[in-house]
Amino acid sequence: MATSGSKPNSPRYPPAYTSADIDYDAARRNATGEEAFRTILTLERRRAERSLNPFVLMLLDAHKENGTARSILLETVAIVKSTARETDAVGWYKDGEILGVIFTEVGKEDCALAGEILRAKIRTSLQEKLGAEIAAKIAISVHLFPEKWDRNHPNWVADAKLYPDLDSHAPPKKISLAIKRAMDILGSASLLLLLSPLLVAIAIIIKLTSDGPVLFKQERLGRGGQRFKCLKFRSMYVNNDPKIHQEYVQKYIEGNKAPTSDTSAPTVFKITKDPRVTSIGLFLRKSSLDEVPQFLNVLCGEMSLVGPRPPVPYEFEVYDIWHRRRVLEVKPGVTGLWQVSGRSRLTFDEMVRLDLQYCRTWSLWLDLKILLATPRAVISGEGAY
Repeated sequence: MATSGSKPNSPRYPPAYTSADIDYDAARRNATGEEAFRTILTLERRRAERSLNPFVLMLLDAHKENGTARSILLETVAIVKSTARETDAVGWYKDGEILGVIFTEVGKEDCALAGEILRAKIRTSLQEKLGAEIAAKIAISVHLFPEKWDRNHPNWVADAKLYPDLDSHAPPKKISLAIKRAMDILGSASLLLLLSPLLVAIAIIIKLTSDGPVLFKQERLGRGGQRFKCLKFRSMYVNNDPKIHQEYVQKYIEGNKAPTSDTSAPTVFKITKDPRVTSIGLFLRKSSLDEVPQFLNVLCGEMSLVGPRPPVPYEFEVYDIWHRRRVLEVKPGVTGLWQVSGRSRLTFDEMVRLDLQYCRTWSLWLDLKILLATPRAVISGEGAY
C-alpha cells in the first residue's frame, strides 16, 4: 500500500477536469464488470477466511445522482486506479451506480485504521482532480473483512456488502426461496397440528416432574448473525450452571475432538452424562422431541425446516473465520445434513464442512432428500444425547 506521503504514478490531471476529458472506453476497460467483480470479492473473502489476511472493500456510491451517476463514476475510475496498487481490484459493485475497490492484505495490526487512511486518500484525490462539488456527490463507505464480532452487541449482523454472492433477489433464486418458505409454513404447521396431542402430554409431564417453565428459550444466531429466541421443550433443571456446556463447546471447537479420556468407547462429540438433564429430558433428547417447538420458529421465519443448526453466541465467539459461513449464508434449520450424517459422532470441522456443502449445493430436491432421511435418523437415535 502506498503511504500517505507518496505520489500516485499517473498523469497529473488539470484543475479544470471535466467529463469532456474522459476516455470513456478506456475507463470501461479499466473497471471490471459487475459479475466479475463480485466473483473476485467472493474469492478474496474465501482466501481471507483461511489466511486471516484482512482486506478492505471500498464502495464509491453515486446512485442518488439520477442520470449522471455513471458519468461521475467513470470519471473516478482512472483516479482510483492511479491511487490503488496493481494487486487491488477496481470494478463495478453495481453497474453504473456503485464503483468498488478491493484493497488486499492491508495489514493485520489495525485494519480499521488502514480503511480510514484509504478513504481519506481517495477522497483527497477526488477533490483535487474532480473538484469539491463533484467529489461531494460520491459517498464513500469502507467495509472490513474479517468482520469483528461483538458478543455483547445484540443488534450485530453481518455486513451484507461483503456478501453479494448471497443476494436472494435474482429471479430463479427468488422463486426457489419462495417455494422453500411455502414448504416451511405448510410443513411446520401440519406437524404441529398432527403432533398436538403428544405435545400437550409432554408439556404436562414436564410440569409434573420438575419445577420451571415447559419451554426453554435460548438466544441463538440466525442467518447473517441475526439473534432470535430458539424454542425447545425444557429438558434440564432450572437454575443450572451454563458454564458446563460453554466450556465443553469451546474445548470441542478449539481442539476439534471430544474432551474425554475414555478411549474404549466410541467417540461422541456431546456431553453424554449431563447432570443438569431431567429424567424426562433424557427421553426428549434421545427422541429429538425436545426440538419440536422449533416448528414455531419456522412459522415465524426465524428458521427453516432444513439448514445448519443455529449456534449460541458463545459458540460463534470461538469459531474460526471460515466456520462463520455456516451461520451467515443460509437460514438455520430444524434438521440438516449433519443430523442425517452422523450427528454427534462427527467432529466439529466435519459438521461445518457438511453445512458448507449444503450452503454451496442447496436445492429444493436436496431439502426434500434430507427431510425424507430425518425420520430414520430420529428413530435410530444414533448420535442423539
